[in-house]
Amino acid sequence: MLERQLLLERTDMPIVAAVEHLGGLQAQAPVPPYLALWSRLKPYGVDALSKLITDRSLVRMTLWRGTLHLISADDVHLMRTALQPELNKWARNVVPPAHRVEIDLDELARITHEYVETEPRTVAEIGAHLEAHFPEAKARELSTQAQMLVPMVQVPPRGIWGVGGVPQNVAMSTWLGRDLPASADVPALVERYLRAFGPATLADMQAWSRLTGLKAHAAALGLVEYENEDGKVLLDVPDGKIVPADTPAPARLLPAFDNVLLGHADRTRIMSEEARSRWGAVRNGVFPPTFLVDGFLRGTWNVVETRDTATLTIEPYSRTTKKDLAGVVREARAVLKVMAPTKAHVVETAG
Repeated sequence: MLERQLLLERTDMPIVAAVEHLGGLQAQAPVPPYLALWSRLKPYGVDALSKLITDRSLVRMTLWRGTLHLISADDVHLMRTALQPELNKWARNVVPPAHRVEIDLDELARITHEYVETEPRTVAEIGAHLEAHFPEAKARELSTQAQMLVPMVQVPPRGIWGVGGVPQNVAMSTWLGRDLPASADVPALVERYLRAFGPATLADMQAWSRLTGLKAHAAALGLVEYENEDGKVLLDVPDGKIVPADTPAPARLLPAFDNVLLGHADRTRIMSEEARSRWGAVRNGVFPPTFLVDGFLRGTWNVVETRDTATLTIEPYSRTTKKDLAGVVREARAVLKVMAPTKAHVVETAG
């Protein structure tokens, strides 16, 4: 998996190709996609990614697990089309039953699309506009449902390195000049998943995509099967590269929400149960930036900036050898040159 996630050796793969290969990047906040690619590509400059967002080669939109992702414009048709039926279900259930108001979701989608197809709108604006049509419901819940039902792109300058701004959304059809196709090529999506995360079980694929009925789609692909130590069947593409288990895995810093930690139902291939319990013990599902040592999750990191200094603190989950920590420190010093190039840099270890 680490080989396919481009975490064993940085590659010179073009940015758009890398984003497509990885199945998209988590993008709830602007910075994580930049750091995810920094850990995987060489040479790599943040300005190059910003340009691809600006010229619409890459887009930020609601996707896997109902969260914001960065994907290529070409992949919108495959990925959002496949996920749309599931997003439609989530739109019905996103409001807790005790507060749920039955409204016409088809009408909500129609009104939303008309409102966001002409110009970018903030979430607050979308919610207020919908509340005027559905006064029995709350604006915040209506805007959440709208993002599930209507494919929208979060437009620049949001998502551009070093640039702030309130998030604004416009209809995907307006931004890209085309609508979603009527049906999705789900087998192609299964293959793409395996090329990024395989070998994997059907449960892994479902955990990543939240799609059901994948067994029939996988059966149409002529996949190969392996059996892991627990007797579970792992599926893979016939030409999928599998590296020896003793292949060295260099230390890597990962951004918050990196999909390598979220892309499987069985996460023991990349984290121990102890590490998982600490990593998952967060409020509101806001996962911290993490680091890998020898291919396994070993702790978290964080950067605090003052006017003149950027301090990166490494916090191992457990005792870490000096040799292992040295690789993390090297990566930490390197990432500070990207995150705070004009400031003095400090790397420290907590505990």
